[in-house]
Amino acid sequence: MNDQTKPAQATDGSMSKPGWHPGQWWREIRLAVGFFTRLPVKAPAGQIAEAARAFPIAGAIVGLVGSLIYLLAMEIGLSGLLAALLAVAATVIVGGALHEDGLADFADMMGVRGDRERKLAVMRDSRIGSYGVLALGFSTAIKVGALVALGDPRFVAGALITAHVCGRATLPIIMRSLPLARADGLAVEAGKPSAAATYQGLGVALLIAAFACGPGAALVSQVVAIVAAFLVSELARRQIRGYTGDVLGAAQEIAQLAILINLVSLT
Repeated sequence: MNDQTKPAQATDGSMSKPGWHPGQWWREIRLAVGFFTRLPVKAPAGQIAEAARAFPIAGAIVGLVGSLIYLLAMEIGLSGLLAALLAVAATVIVGGALHEDGLADFADMMGVRGDRERKLAVMRDSRIGSYGVLALGFSTAIKVGALVALGDPRFVAGALITAHVCGRATLPIIMRSLPLARADGLAVEAGKPSAAATYQGLGVALLIAAFACGPGAALVSQVVAIVAAFLVSELARRQIRGYTGDVLGAAQEIAQLAILINLVSLT
């Protein structure tokens, strides 16, 4: 990879302003899809923060897979409930349950009593506790319930794509606005995205969501996602004084739930 397609790192640890070279965009898309999905994509070497503006594209792919499964299930005569369950299951499988795992660990951290070190230890523990189980159960139920409430396959497809796109677009905001909660781990390896890539990612998400569910609903969904992610980041700041990979996963999941609920109310 030549220097024109690989971004440099700024002195503050964040990526420098990304360029518009087609090769760089392709590299970032492969990096994002290789990290956020289980699809057989050979991701190039590099920190995931380099691909911050491509996060929504990876989300669009996950949401599109769920949409296709839902449409296929409805086409063969399955009920709306069963189609919604299959669609949500498909997004979890394609995404490798990466964000769901973060939500469960974040919920366990919020539920445990103790100081900051105790909470960080709970988040790192591979075992899942009662709060984590409840969080996953309720989040899955809310997703399925929202898709059933939307009903029309066109609305469901648009909602799935919008939720996954806008949810992932919020992650670079947290990565830039909060300090790291620990000196090692996935969040440290991910790096810090540049301001330009963060804003460009929001623009990409808004554009994709506008095609998926309409400009008005897309704009509202983007705002709802940012607010939801901000609330999660504030909880993390107060509890562990920063963010980890699990915090990012939880923020993305909560943003998704907020978007789906909002789209149901708009519809």
